[in-house]
Amino acid sequence: PQLALGIAFSCGIPMAFIEQTGQVGLLGWSLLLANLLWVVAYDTIYAIVDREDDLRVGIKSTAILFGEYDLKIIAALTISSLLILAIIGTKLGFNGYFCLSLCCALLQLGYQLWLCKDYDPNRTFRAFLSNNWLGAFVFIGVVLNYL
Repeated sequence: PQLALGIAFSCGIPMAFIEQTGQVGLLGWSLLLANLLWVVAYDTIYAIVDREDDLRVGIKSTAILFGEYDLKIIAALTISSLLILAIIGTKLGFNGYFCLSLCCALLQLGYQLWLCKDYDPNRTFRAFLSNNWLGAFVFIGVVLNYL
């Protein structure tokens, strides 16, 4: 389910590129991949909260698939997403504000993993909800780059 959600949430990226430029290009596909990785990561955090229910009813979530490596894979997926964004920002000549925003997003990931470390459902759900801040940091970096 996390991969399907990631694909659904990412499909707007190539559609917007085609509408605006007539092609998706490397930039569009790179943004799609960065977004897909982030969505799978944050929705896996949500799936951790529901892992026992998913096991009981037979849903094959990434939280079950990743097993004991779930938090490490979430970290790897999110870091990969941020790395792709950093490469894109470098190629586009984005300024230091964008770099700083990615560092803030990385710190936010650390906070999320800290919340999840004991798998307490309330703290893990808070980690999931805090992904709006991770996205906000990236967005703010893009905005500050263009100001």
